[in-house]
Amino acid sequence: MELSVPAVIGAVTFIGDIVVKVLAVIYVPRNRRPQTALAWLLAIFLLPYVGIALYLLAGNWLLPKKRRDKQLTINTLIKRTADSVDAGITDLDLPDWLSPIETLNRTLGAMPMVGGNRATVYPSDAEGLDAMVAAIDGARVAVHAEFYIMSVDDTSQPFFDALVRAHDRGVTVRVLFDHLGSRRYKGYKKMKRMLTQSGIDWHFMLPFFPLAGQVQRPDLRNHRKLLVIDGTAAFTGSRNIITPSYQKRHTLRWHDFMVRLEGPVVAEIEAVFISDWFAETNEILDEFDLDDIGIEGDLACQVVPSGPGFEGENNLRLFNSLVYSARKRIVLTSPYFVPDDSMLYAITTAAQSSIEVELFVSEIGDQFLVYHAQRSYYEALLKAGVRIWLYEKPTVLHAKHFTIDDELSVFGSSNMDMRSFTLDLEITVVVLGASFHRDLTATQEEYRAHSRELTLDEWNQRGFLSRALDNVARLTAAVQ
Repeated sequence: MELSVPAVIGAVTFIGDIVVKVLAVIYVPRNRRPQTALAWLLAIFLLPYVGIALYLLAGNWLLPKKRRDKQLTINTLIKRTADSVDAGITDLDLPDWLSPIETLNRTLGAMPMVGGNRATVYPSDAEGLDAMVAAIDGARVAVHAEFYIMSVDDTSQPFFDALVRAHDRGVTVRVLFDHLGSRRYKGYKKMKRMLTQSGIDWHFMLPFFPLAGQVQRPDLRNHRKLLVIDGTAAFTGSRNIITPSYQKRHTLRWHDFMVRLEGPVVAEIEAVFISDWFAETNEILDEFDLDDIGIEGDLACQVVPSGPGFEGENNLRLFNSLVYSARKRIVLTSPYFVPDDSMLYAITTAAQSSIEVELFVSEIGDQFLVYHAQRSYYEALLKAGVRIWLYEKPTVLHAKHFTIDDELSVFGSSNMDMRSFTLDLEITVVVLGASFHRDLTATQEEYRAHSRELTLDEWNQRGFLSRALDNVARLTAAVQ
């Protein structure tokens, strides 16, 4: 019997569809969380051609092998430097519960916890930016700036002017900014021209130029924010170099949090910059040495870099370990709170164990899917006893930090979401010390004054459409 052309095409299409789905079931779950694999399989099964195209483009969460090899090189350099540090800085009398976590962080990120540090908290946007500008104006040797988003506008202009002044007086100025993270803002081209015309050495992070052969998964981004001055002072936190409105015409305003650090921990933050500089330029800088940095204060600090350059999810492992170690109180602040199952279990287990757990999030969101995915977790959190505070709109609380009990604090660029755990390069700082804990607690109390508490009764009264949006967005959380 002779088959018609349409029949042949139909048969081939049917068989091809089955083969693709069988292969997807075999290969997609490999080395992935079940929820991430399920999200990809749903996309492939429901929209085969679109799903396959997206999977081929964005299914691999690791950086290209050449970049991962560079990470191994820089880890070796960092470890060799850390091993030579004066024992008086690293031989700390840590609490018994913290010692294994410090070892975990060092195993994953190659950096030890170091003593003798001090910190200054800048809980407002203007204070943080003004402090960074002043520090750049005081630089004598080198300024290293690395931010996810950098763009020239009326608010950020003083920062770039300070960089140019530093370069003009003979200071070595190096700048890194994320390519796709920055290019969508209207001051991006002006910034590039300004840096180039001034002679400042600048480079893209994770450049995406397919026609030039610079290709990796386009949503793998370098989300870090840090500034190092002369190797003796460093800033890091949640703030990008852009106006708090992010040049948007709507009324939203982002509220950030930055910290200035002095002491041996500065060399660890410098090491993160050196790692990223090497990744983008193939140049290894040798300007940091922990032995040359004096003891400044009473804080013990440890820097934990994370991202797709590492085999493990360093920040997620750290956060979970600390949550499980809490004995009295946990206060979390994250603008994008989309935990994986392990973090959700850690937080709800703590709350169900009579540990006081509070979560500060925003009443309004700036990213539709993330905002609704985040809301899908509120019911489980509230039922477990977590107190949720909604920071008043139209402000997006963009700060990223949390405290454990009475002495331990964590802050940096990392959100508590699956994107930050897997897809973004982040920097996190662990701080042991009552003085910094008090400063961070005071900041949390300021958030509380501008927030309202969400109750389970109120949450249960939300409408059908809101519930549906939250639940659908949750399905995409693992691949956002």
